[in-house]
This record gives sequence, C-alpha cells and structure tokens, in this order.
Amino acid sequence: MSNVLRHIPSVHELLDSPPLQRLVQRVNRNVVVNGVRDFLENLRSELQTASREMHIPDPGELAERIAEWIVREGQPPLRPVINATGILLHTGLGRAPLCDEALAAVREISRGYASLEVDLETGQRSQRVQAVEKLLRRLTGAEAAAVVNNNAGATLLTLSAVAGGREVIVSRGQLIEIGGSYRLPDVMSASGARLREVGTTNKTRIGDYRDAIGEQTAALMRVHTSNYVVVGFTETPSLDELVTLGRQRGLPVIDDIGSGALIDLAKFGLRDEPVAGASIKAGADLVLFSGDKLVGGPQCGIIVGRRPLVQQIVRHPLMRALRVGKMTLAALAATLQLYLDPDLAARHVPLLALLGTSAENLKQRAERLAPQLQALRMIEHAEAVPDTAQLGGGSVPTQALPTWCVALRPATMSVDQLAHHCRSATPAVYGRIQQERLLLDLRSVPASQDLALVEGLVRLDNPVSPGPTQETAPSNVADSSESAD
Repeated sequence: MSNVLRHIPSVHELLDSPPLQRLVQRVNRNVVVNGVRDFLENLRSELQTASREMHIPDPGELAERIAEWIVREGQPPLRPVINATGILLHTGLGRAPLCDEALAAVREISRGYASLEVDLETGQRSQRVQAVEKLLRRLTGAEAAAVVNNNAGATLLTLSAVAGGREVIVSRGQLIEIGGSYRLPDVMSASGARLREVGTTNKTRIGDYRDAIGEQTAALMRVHTSNYVVVGFTETPSLDELVTLGRQRGLPVIDDIGSGALIDLAKFGLRDEPVAGASIKAGADLVLFSGDKLVGGPQCGIIVGRRPLVQQIVRHPLMRALRVGKMTLAALAATLQLYLDPDLAARHVPLLALLGTSAENLKQRAERLAPQLQALRMIEHAEAVPDTAQLGGGSVPTQALPTWCVALRPATMSVDQLAHHCRSATPAVYGRIQQERLLLDLRSVPASQDLALVEGLVRLDNPVSPGPTQETAPSNVADSSESAD
C-alpha cells in the first residue's frame, strides 16, 4: 500500500498544472491549496481502505479532477434556479419569485436601521405589524391584521389563542395533509385545541356543525382543500351558512383559505380560488392565508379579521416565536402596495405576470429557443411542443394551464443524465422528464431569463472557455478584490 501512496503527486506538483493554475487565477490561492490537500487526503483514505487495487490517475488527469471537485464543492446548496418545471408555485424551488419593488424594499430596509417597532412621529414603541396592517385592512376590508412566519404558523397561533383547551369543529373532509407531512389534526393538537370532526369525507351538512356545538366549543373552522378535490356525491356548508350559525351561537368562524388570493384570479384561468376580502365580506371572523403563494410575496402567514380577536392573537406568547423580521415586512409591504392597482399588480407581481402570459407568446418563445438548443452537442433534437402546466404541485395541483415547452432529446446520454447536467448549469436549469424527453416549460420561465437559460446550457456544452468569468467561479471562493457590495 505504501508503494501506491508514493505515486500520489505532491501538492506543489499539482499546483503547477494548467488546470489548477487557471483555477488559481479565478479564485483565492489559499482555497485552491486547501482544496488540493483535502482531495489528496480523501484519496489516501480511500486507497488505504479499498478492498482491491485502485488506479491513480496521472498528474494531469488528477489535476483536472481536483479542479472540477473544488468548483463543485464550492457551489452553495442554495443557488439561483431557472424554473422550467411548469409548476409556478414549486415548493422545492421557493414558490413565488419576488417583484422588483419587493427586492428594492428589502435592500433599502436591511442595509441599515429601520423603524421596525418605533413610531417616528411620537418616538414611542409601536407594533411591527403596522408596516403592513393598513395595506392589509384596505385590501381585505378587515378590521385588523397580523403577520407570522407562514400559514402553518398562522393556524397554530390562531388556534392556540382562540381555542386553546377547547374544541374546534371542522368537517372531516377538510382534515388536510400538505407537503412535509403537515397535518391539520397535528397542528390542532400542538395548539392545545381539541379537534371535533363532523360529517363524512364527501358530505358534511350545516346540521352536522349545529349538532356538534356544546359547552366546550370555541370556534367553527373551514379549511380550503387546495391540494385535492373530491368530486361526485359531495356536499359542504357554504361560508355564509357557517357565519350565520356562528352568529346564532356566539362562536367565531375561522376561514383558512390556504394559498389565498387578494384578487379574483378567474381572469388568469384559475377557478374557485378563495379571495381573502370575499371571506371577510361574507362575515368570517378570522381569515388565514399564505403570503408567498397566490399573493406572490415573501414567505409568511397572514391573519386578518375582527380587531378583538386579532389583538387576542397578537398578545399570545407564541406570537413572539412566530413573528417575522424587517426584511419580510418590507417585501410584503412593497408587494401589497402593487395590489392597490390590480392592473399594476398583474404586470409587476411575477406570479401574475407568468399567469397572464398568453399561450401564443409562449409558443413563439419556444420556437425561437428550440433551434438554439438543438445546436448544442449534447442535444440530438429540440422542438417546441404544447403541453399543460400547473399552478402548484403540493398546493393547488388541480389548476391546469396551457403552456409551450422546448422538448430536448439527448444525443449521447440518458434523459436522466441530461436533466442532471442541466441542473449543474449556471444558473441551474430545472425541467421535467416526460416520455424520454426533458421538457423546459416556459410557463414558469420569465421571458427575461430566456437568454440566461441558453447561455447556461451553452457553457455547459463547452466547458473549456477562453477565459473564466466570475459567473462560473464558486461563490464562496470569489477573488478577494471583488466588491463587497
């Protein structure tokens, strides 16, 4: 074994090789030296524990492998991705992208101090929700609002504050489970509230709620089943019926609309998506929804409703654990501001802009991109094809949207390998595999990213470039002369 180890080149010998010399010119020399040392240490350990004799590459080939390994290891796990899956609210890819106005607000607020919990008029301490409460009240018609880290947090906090130790009546057909094994009954249990199921999976009547009300009842709850649909022999009480019953019995009605929306999305081809303002108008006492799904803002959970109940929620000890910071509030405020003019929101909120793009526009882009991608050596054939996209995967998966894709058939590799190859691009390109082809669905790709998509795959197809650029350098090994902006 010692004879084998002696064949491993030294660190200095490898550093003199062209591949590592080129890498040193792009990144900090210390990072390359440490990377070579780590790679060689791993190689020695592998040789010492191998059950059979292993081949050691010659210095030139070994240097190439080390350079590739250093670049690969330097890539951060959280990287920009071009979402070509056709799923607009892709949980794994961060759901809705933020609008330019939200990004600018985050930058402005986060680069220094901000009036997060200070009233600049009086100099006295204030509540951080004031940054967005006026906008939420105006957009929904509610008396008050609160914002927490996500809608699961909004549900947990609301149930804890309003129904802790008591019963909440929910239809059995609305006991949903969403991504990450999040189950509504589990959240209720964690909140301290007791679940009272009524009805059956497919049929629940208002009488089922009425018969279940007792001394321990704290609230009636409706949950929007955004991730599945029961069709056929079904029945469920309307919100109007629940509100009427709640008023008769002096019980608050909680409407968890899930993905939520601030405007009617029917004009974008989306059906039956509840609007927060409509629930408030119908008389719901509390409405819960996400800020990062159909609203198109940052990840957060929004609670709007009657002021006494919202104040009760805000005063609960869990509020401090679930509250959001200044960057989330800044991004949310900038996004909500756009909704004051629905036409402006349709143009500037990225999710709404993607939804509003015509199929003809997508077709023209796909036909323009296909020949550019077919010119790549790794692509045997590329063509524009019509298909169906989705608003969401785990959430609102039933909302189908017409789309156009560029269908790629690989030349020398499997379609799985091509998909992996594209995810390795800079920026990463994430498509979907269908019928032995990789589809790049343009419904979820802003037109502004078309050039970046092509350039990223061109660089991938031609790994040896005339001169390295900062874009291809690993982000954590940037040249020390790079601006710190």
